[in-house]
Amino acid sequence: MEYRIEKDTMGEMQVPADRYWAAQTQRSYQNFRIGDEVMPREITRAFGVLKKAAALANYNLGKLSEEKKNAICSACDEVISGALNSHFPLVVWQTGSGTQSNMNANEVIANRGNEIAGAKILHPNDDINKSQSSNDTFPTAMHIAAVVEIEDNLFPAMDKLINTLKRLEKENEGIVKSGRTHLQDAVPIAFSQEISGWTNMIEKTKAQLALALDGLKELALGGTAVGTGLNAPKGFAEEVAKQVSELTGKKFVTAENKYHALTAKDELVFAHGALKALACNLMKIANDVRWLASGPRDGLGEIFIPENEPGSSIMPGKVNPTQCESMTMVAVQVMANDVAVGMGASQGNFELNVFMPVIIYNFLQSVRLLADGIVSFEKNCVTGIKANKEKMKHNLYNSLMLVTALNPYIGYENAAKTAKKAYKENISLKEACVALGFLTAEKFDEVFRPEEMAYPQK
Repeated sequence: MEYRIEKDTMGEMQVPADRYWAAQTQRSYQNFRIGDEVMPREITRAFGVLKKAAALANYNLGKLSEEKKNAICSACDEVISGALNSHFPLVVWQTGSGTQSNMNANEVIANRGNEIAGAKILHPNDDINKSQSSNDTFPTAMHIAAVVEIEDNLFPAMDKLINTLKRLEKENEGIVKSGRTHLQDAVPIAFSQEISGWTNMIEKTKAQLALALDGLKELALGGTAVGTGLNAPKGFAEEVAKQVSELTGKKFVTAENKYHALTAKDELVFAHGALKALACNLMKIANDVRWLASGPRDGLGEIFIPENEPGSSIMPGKVNPTQCESMTMVAVQVMANDVAVGMGASQGNFELNVFMPVIIYNFLQSVRLLADGIVSFEKNCVTGIKANKEKMKHNLYNSLMLVTALNPYIGYENAAKTAKKAYKENISLKEACVALGFLTAEKFDEVFRPEEMAYPQK
C-alpha cells in the first residue's frame, strides 16, 4: 500500500494515499481497534448535511468565500450521497464526544474539496469546522440522523402495517371468536375488534414518536465548545438551522439553550422510549399472531398465516411462524438498546455528554431494525393472515365462559355452578343449566346468543 504524509498539531502521520482522511482520523483508526461497529452511515450522511449547512451559513454571514463555499458544498454532496463512505472508517468505540468522527468529516471534505477546486484552499479546522466544535456538531448530527431515519424509513413502514391491519379489520367484520385473558377462555370478541387493538397500538406509538420529534428537531449547532457560542458569528445558529431545514426538507430549529443541548441527551432518551413502546406493541402483536396460528392441529389454529419456509430439518412438513419470531427478536434488541441509550444519557458531566457515539449507535440500530422488521413482518406474514372460521366457531361454542351471558338471568353464583357442572361432566352449558333447573331449554335458547355477546351495545 502506498502512503502519503499528513500533519496535525501532534506531528506527522502516514495515511493511505488513496484515502481522503488525514492525520487525526488516522490516529483514531490506529488507536481504537475495538470491535467492528463502524460509525453509522446515517451519521456520516448527517455530517455531510451539517457541514454543507455550516458552509452556506458562514458564506451568507460573510465568513467564507464563494470559492471555498462551492468546494465544500460539492464535497458534502458526495458525502451525503454515500459516494465517500469508504473514507469514513472510524468505529463507534472512540472518544465519547465524537470528536474524531467530526474531524474525519472535516478532513475528508477538505481534501476532496481541494481536489475539486484544483488547489489547496481548504483547511479541515479553519474552513470545514468554521464556527463549530465537535461538541455541537456531533449532537447535531445525532438529531439530524434520528429525525431523517424515523420520518423517512420508520414512519412509512408503520403506515403500511397500519393500512394492512385496517384492511384485515374490514375483511373480518362479523366473525366472532372466543376472547382470551390470562391465556384462559374469556367472553366472545369479534376478530375485527381484536385486530383493531393491534392497529391502534401502531397508531398510538406513531403519535408518541411524532411528539418526540419536536425535541429532536432542535439543533445544538452554534453552541460550539461549551454552549457559549465562542467563535461562532452572531446569527450563525439560526442560519445553520435554516440551511439544515432546506437541505433535509424538515423543519429544524436552533436549540433555545445550548448548555442543555451539549450536555443532555434527554430528547433521544424520550424518543427511544417511544421506540421501546413500539417494540413492546410489536412483541405483543407478533405473539398474538403466532398463538392464534399455533397448530396446525394441536394448537389454537384460529388463523392461517403464510407458509414461507420449511420449519424443521428433521420433522417433514413442519412450518413455523418465522416472521413472528424475527419480529420478537427485533423487539428484544430494541428493549435492550433502550438500556444503553438511557445509561449513556445519564453520563453528562458538566458541559458535555461523552457517551454520544454509543447512544446514537443503539438509537439508529433500533430505528433501522424496527423499520426493516415491520416491512418484513407486514409483507411476509400480516398481509396474508386468514381467519379459520370453522375453528373459531368451534372454539367459541366450546367455551365455558359463554355462561357470562346468563348472569342477568340466573345470577353470578348460579352461572358459576352451571359452568363447573358442564366442565366436570363434559356436557354443554345448556344441558347443565337445564339440569340444575335454572332455566328451561326454551328460555336458554332465547337468551344464549354467543355472536351477539361481542356487540353488547347494539
